[in-house]
Amino acid sequence: MDNEIKEQLDYLKLKQLADSWDKTLAQANKTKISYHRFLEDIISREYQTLKENRRQARLKAAKIPEMLPMETFPFTEQPKLKKKMVMEVYDSLNYIHQAQVLCLIGPTGCGKSGLATAYLINAMNKGYRGRFIDFRELVDLLYRSQADYSRKKALKQLAAYDCLLIDELGYCSIDKEEAGLFFDLMKQRHKRKCTIITTQLGFDEWNTFLANKHLTMALIDRITENCTVFDMQKCISIRIKNIKYATE
Repeated sequence: MDNEIKEQLDYLKLKQLADSWDKTLAQANKTKISYHRFLEDIISREYQTLKENRRQARLKAAKIPEMLPMETFPFTEQPKLKKKMVMEVYDSLNYIHQAQVLCLIGPTGCGKSGLATAYLINAMNKGYRGRFIDFRELVDLLYRSQADYSRKKALKQLAAYDCLLIDELGYCSIDKEEAGLFFDLMKQRHKRKCTIITTQLGFDEWNTFLANKHLTMALIDRITENCTVFDMQKCISIRIKNIKYATE
């Protein structure tokens, strides 16, 4: 490949073709394929390369702490979880198409964050934009936006994600102003975008961290209007323990 062709391919960002130029031409000469097939193959490879690069970029931007696709979930260790229902929701992608709320409720270590992450990854692999965020981090972000007058921008950005995973909702209490900001976000996403929530608390306990009875009722009313609940409260902890004792 001469330098001029290389510069042109680099400018057009046709990296796959640039990397395989000599090999592609040699293969075409060897197999004596038609010009039509030759161009089809080049376009197809560039398309797949660009598609994969964009998928990887979406996953990186989502700030997922640990990549846990559905294949990694240990269903055999959680027999009380209805695998068929879990997979029907996953395979149909209705949680995205119907802008549902997925609410995973269960004790620490039962795998709810891993399962929620699998749903998020699945959506992003299909071309949707997503974000993983811890509940405390989300509340802090919204509160800071209130202080520096960027609240509208922050809410717009968070409301725009096709799939927003809020992890460990309710593990820390928030004040009335913070609760109001969280409610505003959920109201904007309601029936427009999919939200995935993991929590250790059942709906009847949400008033313990939201500090506003009426807001809690309004929030739960919206969430449960179009919601799939994964009741994992009877599931056991599947975290591997590695404890060493310094005493006899």
